[in-house]
Amino acid sequence: MNYILLIVGFFLLVKGADYFVDGSSNIAKTLKIPPIIIGLTIVAFGTSAPEAAVSITASLDGQNGMAMGNVLGSNIFNLLMVVGAAGFIKTLHVEKSILSKEFPFLLLASILMIVLSADMILTHSTTNMLSRFDGLILLILFVGFVYYLIKMALKARNISLEETSISIDADVVVSTLEQPISKSIIYSICGMVAIIFGGKLVVSSASYIASTFGVSDQLIGLTVVAIGTSLPEFVTSIIAATKGESDIALGNVIGSNMFNILFVLGISAFISPMAIEPKLIIDGIFMIIVTCLTYFFAIKRKDVNKAESLILIGLYLSYMTYLIMTA
Repeated sequence: MNYILLIVGFFLLVKGADYFVDGSSNIAKTLKIPPIIIGLTIVAFGTSAPEAAVSITASLDGQNGMAMGNVLGSNIFNLLMVVGAAGFIKTLHVEKSILSKEFPFLLLASILMIVLSADMILTHSTTNMLSRFDGLILLILFVGFVYYLIKMALKARNISLEETSISIDADVVVSTLEQPISKSIIYSICGMVAIIFGGKLVVSSASYIASTFGVSDQLIGLTVVAIGTSLPEFVTSIIAATKGESDIALGNVIGSNMFNILFVLGISAFISPMAIEPKLIIDGIFMIIVTCLTYFFAIKRKDVNKAESLILIGLYLSYMTYLIMTA
């Protein structure tokens, strides 16, 4: 039965992502908001809903290894497999704002997360702990990040509206009428519901299948649960890449990783302080290295091409091999 639920979950993820990308893209065009903003906000936060649900629930249940492992595993999967697969399908062109603002901010947030967690190394404590105060710091930064995105969206929309008022033609009016925003919103909502429900089916069924083989919570969090909860980002970015929406594909990854670090970990630690296994600190350092590598590829030519995408995919497969071998 769990294998059937796994297949149903995958189907919902694929169809949901298809509707969600179409709806979000049309909303962006109708409201004169750049697709990159939609990717960083609605798409990113929506597709990260499974990570939030899993990590918060795990934290409340005292399964800190799964809560932290889920976030780290998801972020690594997003940077290596999601960007890699999307870039392999179609070269991802990178917006200037991502290179100068969003990507560096993601790198800083990743470093901060490890600094706050690595108490045994930095303060010679007996345990690594993400305290309530640490969680509050992450949540405050999340609020600041959302405020910045809203400001960027309003600014971009005002500029676009000014340009439209100067040069408007019948084709634009017809295009707007052909794609009413109400229909786009319905598409986005239905797509997101399918993505979240599909993600839950995949995670629950895959976790049960993995547990029958006697796999630890920490390894399940880093692998099965992390990949499962990242499937919405994966499918959404793949669909966006095939439709030529590079901004949504890459913005989805950066926004999702920011959401995972600042909100998911922040709220999880604030609700219940999290003891962090030393092994997870190593995974966190690997996540920072991966973020730097992806940023290097993106800033070199302002895109991520097929060759670079293959390197990212190969690195993820090597990472998975390392996890299995050291389990």
